[in-house]
Amino acid sequence: MSVHFIGAGPGAPDLLTLRGRDLIASCPVCLYAGSLVPEAILSHCPEGAEIVNTAPLDLDAIIDRMAAAHAGGKDVARLHSGDLSVWSAMGEQIRRLRALGIPYTVTPGVPSFAAAAATLGAELTLPGVAQSVVLTRTPGRASSMPERETLANFAATGATLAIHLSIQNVEAVVADLRPAYGGDCPVCIVYRASWPDERIFRATLDTLAEALPPEIARTALILVGPALAAEGFAESCLYSTDYDRRYRPQTAESPWSEWRHGDD
Repeated sequence: MSVHFIGAGPGAPDLLTLRGRDLIASCPVCLYAGSLVPEAILSHCPEGAEIVNTAPLDLDAIIDRMAAAHAGGKDVARLHSGDLSVWSAMGEQIRRLRALGIPYTVTPGVPSFAAAAATLGAELTLPGVAQSVVLTRTPGRASSMPERETLANFAATGATLAIHLSIQNVEAVVADLRPAYGGDCPVCIVYRASWPDERIFRATLDTLAEALPPEIARTALILVGPALAAEGFAESCLYSTDYDRRYRPQTAESPWSEWRHGDD
C-alpha cells in the first residue's frame, strides 16, 4: 500500500490532473490540507472513504494516520494545494515515510504562479525582455531564507519574479526590488488565483502600497518584472518562416530516433 502525494492545484476544482483525480478515487483514505484545498475536490473520494482535514494536525499526527492506513492495507491520497515541488512540506513527510519503509508516489499539480499568469493572460518569459522566472518568498514564521536568496539578488538578474507567501511584507518587497527594477516596474497581485473570489491588482513598485486594499493579507501572489507590461518585445524565432525545424518532431509521440536524422 502507498501514500500518494497529489498536487490539488491552485483552487479551481477542475484544475486537477486526471491522474490526481483517479488516484483520489482509488484511495480509501484521504488526508487533505483543508485551509487551501477546496472541498469540491473531495467529491472524487470513493464512497465511505476516511477523509481527514490535516490543517489542525502536526507532523507526527499526520504520519501516524498514514502509518495506520498502511498497516491496515489502505492506500492514502495526500492532497496539497498547488504543486508539490515548492513549499508543500512534502519533503519532511517523505523523509518520515522512508524511515518507516512506507512506499509513496508523487503526482504534480498546477502551480499557483501558472494559474496567476493564466488569469492575467500573460507570458512571463518574453523574447528580449525576460527568459527566466524566479519562484521565491520572503522570510516567514514557517521558514527563514538562505543568506544568498534575497530579493535584491534575484532582482539584479532582471527576471520575472513570482513572490509567494509574502503579501504581508509588501513594503519590504518594494524596498528590496526598487533599486534594481526602478519604481515604474510593473507589478501584478493575484489574490486566490482560479478561486471564485479571485481578484487582480495592477500597479508599479511605486504605487503598489496604495493600490493594495488592506484586506488582502494572505493567499495572494506577487508578480514583478518588465515582462508583465512589455509591448515592443521581439517575436520568437520558433515560428518564423526561416527557422530550421530539422530537429523538431512532428508529433509529441515521435521518439528521438525517428526524427533526429529526418528531413524536417
